Amino acid sequence: MFERSRKGETALLIQPHAGGPPDDGVVEEFAELARSAGATVAVMLPARIDRPNPATLIGSGKLDEVKAAADATGADLILVNHALTPVQERNLEKALERRVVDRTGLILDIFSQRARSAEGKLQVELAQLRHIATRLVRGWTHLERQRGGSIGLRGPGETQLETDRRLLQKRVEQLSKRLDKVEVQRNQMRRARVRSELPRVALVGYTNAGKSTLFNALTGAGAYAADQLFATLDPTVRRIVLPGGTVVLADTVGFVRDLPHELVAAFRSTLSEAREADLLLHVVDAADPLREERIAQVDAVLAEIGAGEIPQLLVYNKIDRLEGGAAAPRHDAPAVAGDPGSRERVWVSARDGLGVDLLRAALGARLGLRRIRAELRLPPHSGRLRARLHEIGAIRGEAHDEHGWTLDLDLAHADAVRLAHHDWGAPLQPLLVEQGGPPA
Repeated sequence: MFERSRKGETALLIQPHAGGPPDDGVVEEFAELARSAGATVAVMLPARIDRPNPATLIGSGKLDEVKAAADATGADLILVNHALTPVQERNLEKALERRVVDRTGLILDIFSQRARSAEGKLQVELAQLRHIATRLVRGWTHLERQRGGSIGLRGPGETQLETDRRLLQKRVEQLSKRLDKVEVQRNQMRRARVRSELPRVALVGYTNAGKSTLFNALTGAGAYAADQLFATLDPTVRRIVLPGGTVVLADTVGFVRDLPHELVAAFRSTLSEAREADLLLHVVDAADPLREERIAQVDAVLAEIGAGEIPQLLVYNKIDRLEGGAAAPRHDAPAVAGDPGSRERVWVSARDGLGVDLLRAALGARLGLRRIRAELRLPPHSGRLRARLHEIGAIRGEAHDEHGWTLDLDLAHADAVRLAHHDWGAPLQPLLVEQGGPPA
């Protein structure tokens, strides 16, 4: 068995396809994934596969072609845009005498580079360990079973392979327990946000569509943003003030075609921000020629994680890159209410700030945000309502006498409706009627 290279900087890419030439969008995305992992792409070889070879995925003729191309270009890493079985991966490495990484392993490597938070690092490590768990079998010659017959070597013993398996399983269990604790903490924080009764909005979209840049434009936060795939993995949550009220906005990990299922499971806490949102801002790269295909792929992942029925507002970002110069920001209402093919759209450039105010207004209108500015008299026994109004920052000023409190209110209409539904929120009901809203 060959000694695995630790360099892996020059990569030969294999693009399997069935019939006809491979899709240019698929090829370019895979090359961008390789570059995002830090590899230099030496050459891309298409490989037509009508019936996958169970031993090596590709046929013997293509295998010889890949070996010759790798020798000619000096590639020390083979990347395959397909999921490989452990047997296929080992056989390819033996035949090509180079390290072989499939699509899942490549995305995991990118994730390991991008994770910043403790939770993100734990999630990536757990996904990596589960991925390599099936690849320990007979992967290296030094893991062969001990043989008896010599003095001092007879009797039961644990092979190196069994030791590795046991240690790996123990580490998986440790990581799972630590992640469960982190998940409890995150759920507590999420419940606190729910108790604040603020509408929740989540940014979703294909990777590199500009979600983090838009998040920074809306919130003024400093979330990391770069022109690369999976620039950010860890969820970031901020409050933003819109015309009519305050909402909670969450940035999430970007999606990609054929996102491995183990990665969807690993980043369940990140994706739960999308699952539990009141509205999804589906960010689309307006200059991407495959944008409609990208939208469909994101919708498929959202359906897979249980967020397919959450209302969406499509945000076409990067209009400054459209042909013919910068396009004007605009807001397109849906042509047919309830038709997924005619969703509401806002066209913006988050980088240049074009259309961001238009998006804020569309968000406020979509969430039904209106403000109530009025004076409210509370009797002494309404201390709980007064405390909640203080908690959400709805009181601009107040006075107190023996009859109770006089409050100068400025709060979102939706907040007033939610508070009025509680028994202790009855004093708000006449105010809602005066403001033209429904009584609780």
